[in-house]
Amino acid sequence: MMDWNLLLTPRRFHKTDALPGSEGRSEFLRDYDRIVFSGAFRRLGRKTQVHPLAGNDHVHTRLTHSLETASVGRSLGLRAYELLKESLPPGVPPGALGEIVQAACLAHDIGNPPFGHAGEEAIRAFFADAPAHLVEPLAAEELRDLRTFEGNAQGFRIVTRLELSLNAGGMRLTYPTLGALLKYPWGADHPVAEEKRKFSCFLSEREALRDVAGTLGLPARGRGYARHPLALLVEAADDICYSLLDLEDAREIGLLRYEEIAAALSPLTGSPGGPALDPSLHERRRISFLRTRAIGRAVEAVAGAFAANIAAILEGAHDGPLLTLCPGYVQDGIGAAKALAGERIYTSKRKIELEIGSFTALGGLLHAFCSAVFEQLACKRMSQRGQRLLIILGEHAPPPSASLFEGYMRVIDYVAGMTDQYATLMAKQVGGLAENLSVR
Repeated sequence: MMDWNLLLTPRRFHKTDALPGSEGRSEFLRDYDRIVFSGAFRRLGRKTQVHPLAGNDHVHTRLTHSLETASVGRSLGLRAYELLKESLPPGVPPGALGEIVQAACLAHDIGNPPFGHAGEEAIRAFFADAPAHLVEPLAAEELRDLRTFEGNAQGFRIVTRLELSLNAGGMRLTYPTLGALLKYPWGADHPVAEEKRKFSCFLSEREALRDVAGTLGLPARGRGYARHPLALLVEAADDICYSLLDLEDAREIGLLRYEEIAAALSPLTGSPGGPALDPSLHERRRISFLRTRAIGRAVEAVAGAFAANIAAILEGAHDGPLLTLCPGYVQDGIGAAKALAGERIYTSKRKIELEIGSFTALGGLLHAFCSAVFEQLACKRMSQRGQRLLIILGEHAPPPSASLFEGYMRVIDYVAGMTDQYATLMAKQVGGLAENLSVR
């Protein structure tokens, strides 16, 4: 049985000195602020959510999606507290659960590369088909990490290693926020990761994962750990937001009609075809009403399911999606939204065309920089081009004593941290002068 006293500790990762004064903020609100002011979070404003390089300013980016998910996550946490407060340890502040979930939601996509999920696939594809000499020196487990690159694991790497305190605890967030962020608290060698490519920790962060799990009292489960209970609320907030807001974006760019969206969301909005709304209102306003009603009903249902099943969750007996425990109208509404998106949005021609381009852009960047790192660490001699590429890597350039795996991970840190626009520009520049001239 997990213990709320451990699960909600205000202790910070990689920090042993006494906690400073509160200054009117809880430690979990400090987490939120650290994430908001980080460069990695800021760059989400120019990273794809679903539609690469969208020209419509109303279409979500990773930044706006993360902010909205954090808002829904806060509501879930606050409602869960109200339902569970009698069973929580004395002294737990009313806002604690909401603040933890809000901060974790804010950072849940911070490790995603440019071009959305296509960017993840592009990184995996490069290492799957990389020139043999670049990958032969790697251990099997190292190569597995690279070939199954995961934005969730990159996010954990960012907050515990890269951002703010480089290689010294990263953002030094509280343990509960890190626990709630760990959607998949295991590495690429876990059965779930092998089946679905889902994991939250690279080899380089295994010690950090053990520290977080040990401090929070997360039970060991095979080659990983049980999820922090609040990670289930983070997952639910993400599911609610992307399933509903992807439809909203699709209407903005002409892939779906208002009537189709209203019909799909009718189980959640509680009215066949959607509630009766003034037809003179702009469709954008009518969809906002549908979204508000759907999110409100989903939040109430998910928080109720969380509270009703909290004993099994604390025992680690249930760590699957909370939506599967919700009433039928929630499952039907979210399911219909995801099905409609799968049929009409994720297969749109323009989206696929741009995603194909992302494979070329990211593959070219990875080949150039990994080749330079290979020269430095494996060959111990550098070409002029390789030396210049290491200069471009800047602080991400590995020291001469680094392992080849560490060197490649630093290249991924640099490339995955790029925005869509910068990755496109850099791919043209690194690709050579002839290509640049032809583009002009």
